[in-house]
Formats: sequence, structure tokens, C-alpha cells
Amino acid sequence: MPNNLVVRVHASSPALQEGLQAIVEDLELPGEFPAEVTAAAERAVADAVLPDLDRTDLPLVTIDPEGSMDLDQAVHIERDGDGLVVHYAIADVASFVTPGDPVDLEAHRRGETLYGAGSRIPLHPPVLSEDGASLLPEQVRPALLWTVRLDAAGAITGVHVERARVRSTGRWSYVEAQKALDDGSAPEVLQLLREVGRLREQQEVDRGGVSLPLPEQEVDETDAGFQLVLREQLPVEQWNAHISLLTGIAAAALMVEHRVGLLRTLPPPDPRDVERLRRVAKGLRIDWPADADYPAFIRSLDPAVSQHQAMVVACTRLLRGSGYAAFDGDLPEQTLHSAIAAEYAHVTAPLRRLGDRYAGEVCLALCAGEPVPDWVREALPALPKELQDSARRAGAYERAVLDLLEAAVLADRVGEDFDGVVTSVREDEPEVGVVVLAEIGVEAPVTSPRPLPLGEDVRVRLASVDLAARKVAFELP
Repeated sequence: MPNNLVVRVHASSPALQEGLQAIVEDLELPGEFPAEVTAAAERAVADAVLPDLDRTDLPLVTIDPEGSMDLDQAVHIERDGDGLVVHYAIADVASFVTPGDPVDLEAHRRGETLYGAGSRIPLHPPVLSEDGASLLPEQVRPALLWTVRLDAAGAITGVHVERARVRSTGRWSYVEAQKALDDGSAPEVLQLLREVGRLREQQEVDRGGVSLPLPEQEVDETDAGFQLVLREQLPVEQWNAHISLLTGIAAAALMVEHRVGLLRTLPPPDPRDVERLRRVAKGLRIDWPADADYPAFIRSLDPAVSQHQAMVVACTRLLRGSGYAAFDGDLPEQTLHSAIAAEYAHVTAPLRRLGDRYAGEVCLALCAGEPVPDWVREALPALPKELQDSARRAGAYERAVLDLLEAAVLADRVGEDFDGVVTSVREDEPEVGVVVLAEIGVEAPVTSPRPLPLGEDVRVRLASVDLAARKVAFELP
């Protein structure tokens, strides 16, 4: 379930650039890699040994955002009677990183790649993540090669993962892939990706799951100031994401069956959060029938409508209880990911997420009928906290960037009035709450000289904007 909001800034404003740098400093985010880490990564790339199994015969392709260099995944799909076979090659980070070496220790310190406004703070040095381990086109690379078999309805009938040397034969951006599918020029692998993606979408509906098609937020600088625009996800992005979800579900099933591994979990949403989202929908002028549950409502949204895009972003609040569960013997009490409506594991982005390297190694051992490596088993107990800490840091970074950009967009509109709906009110201070504004599709703090009318339409005034503090304030006159 993709839940990373991508923000791109097309602005040279010094104040905005200073604000982005201040976020990095305030949150004490990692900077440049220490020299010994970069040197260790360079040695690892130079000394890399390819697996004996040669699967360079598979015409794998990568499908990523334009300009991406840290290519974790490459896919090939073929028919198998009435069913389909998905081959999914995942960058083999463990072939380059030795437990306890400088690259490994630094990766544990960082936890995951952080994405900000048009920039990123990588988990691994670029010599590894954007070169030696990346599945770049026409390069032979070590990989964890997943083979997932599906029946005619898209249900999983078999799974296996093994180390292999692979070679990507084509590199597609999402825009290029979607254009080829739309104009009929797409090769068979993209056509089968669409077929599998649609089958897996129906599988998700049948099991009661839901994916959030998060839009990209773009900030453009115009003569009139800053403008915040939401860009919808292309269908091919969602189909591609379903290949990753498919693999994560298959990996989790393996680990649960053998009672060892690392799961990504999410408890059922708090009914109070769902009710708050209903008020957000009202504020965005979106109909949410009383008899429609949360998954059905999300599927009813039209990604081409800006208010619906803002609604999808607001729905990420239901992911805030997500976590990790490591186990070796007894299963954890909570194994399900409620949004996916299945057991699920992160295994498809080891260049960008620390835990994927460990979960991938568990599945390799299980499929080979071998013991899970000691270095993996020893690390499992501490991983959930490490990963949760890095996820909190990533969330704080994302929220700070969005707060800054919303402040920049509203900086020249102090004193203007906006229509909105009060979506939450503090229990201990009912004059303080949050309002959602349909015009700009954001939630913001609001105060009133009297108790705020929860869930009701209001007309609020933008009282202040503090770009340096990344704060905006509305008031109910």
C-alpha cells in the first residue's frame, strides 16, 4: 500500500529554500555520508560477486519515476496456461553490505531514504544505491529473484525466491509506460502488467483491502505567488504498486507459515478517525454515503478531481498506527495489515528501506530449506523499534515540508475569508480545532472566541502566516 506523498518544488524563492534547509537542521536529519562509509561502499561495489544462477535470459524491465537512479525492482510477466507468472527481481543489497561494516551501521542509523521537496536523503551511499546495486539497464546485477505464480483470477498459487544474476533490458518512466499503453505501442510485459494489476485490484476488493492512490504535490512559483497543485497517479503506477504488494503478501505468507520473519502491520482504524474523515469529506464537498465503509469510499474517489486527491491525502491519517512485528517462534499477537486486509511484509525496496534486506534474507533461507542466517536472527528483535523510529522521522520530515509549502502558498492571502468545515475540536479547549478548506484542499488550525461547531460549515479568516515557523492560523470571527 503505497503511502509516501511525493512533493516537488518548482521555485527558487530564497525564503522557501531557507525553510527547507531549516527543516533538515531542526530535525537533525543525516547529511553527507562519512568518508569511511563511502569508501566501504566503493570497496563493496568493486569486490561484488555475482550469484551462480544466471537468469539474464529474462527480459526484465524497470518502471519508475522519471530520472530515478535507485532502481530496486525489475519485472517480467509471462503466461502459464490459464494463469500468469510474475518474475520480480529485487536489488540484492546483502551482496554488498556485510553485517557490522560501516555501510551497515550507517544504514541502521538512517533506517530509510527520506524524501522531501524535490530532494532526498538516501539510506545507502549513491555509489551503491544509484550505481553498483541498482538495477540499471543493460547491467548484470545480483538480485533476489521472486517467482510468483497466479491463477486466472490473479490469486497466488505458488512463490519462490532465489539469488540470481539478472539484467534489465528496458527502463520505463511511468509517463512513458502509460503513454505506450494508451496508444497501443506497449510491449507485452506492460500489457501483462496492466492485466495482472487489474486482477490484483479485484483481489484487493474481494478481501476488503484498499490502496491509497496518493497524488504528487507540486508547488509552482508564479507572478501571483506560489500555487499548490495535486497531480494524480497514473494507472500504471497503481498496477506497478500491486506487483510490489503481491510480493509482500507472498513473503508474509512464507514467514508466517515458518514462524520467523518481519511483518508490516496495521491495526483496524479507530472509529473516531473514520468519523473525522467523514467531516473532512464534507468540508471538501464529497459525498460519503452513510452505508459506505472506508474502503468502498476510497474506491469511489476520482483521482482526476482535486478535492478527491486532497481527500486521499487526508486518509493517510488511518495509516498512523502502522508498525513492524518481528518474530522467531511464536507469532505476534497482531499479524495483519488492516488496509491491505492480509498479512504483509516489506521486501521490495532494500535500497531505500533497511528492513527489506532482512525480510528478504529470511525468505531466501525458507525457500532454500536452509536455516535463517544468524546475523538476521540476531537483528530481528531490535528491528521493529529501529524501523519505527526512522518512520517517525520520515513522517516528521514530510509533515514539516507540507506545512512549509502550505504556508508559502497562503503567505499573500492573510485577511482573506475561506469556506470550510470544522473537522476536529480539542476536548480540553473547544475553542481550538482544525478546519478543512475546500478551495485549497488542506487542513489547518482554527480558533474561535466560542466553542467551535464540530462538523459544521464555517467561514474562516486567515489570521496569520509565519513561513519561518511553518505555521498558518485561521480564526472564526
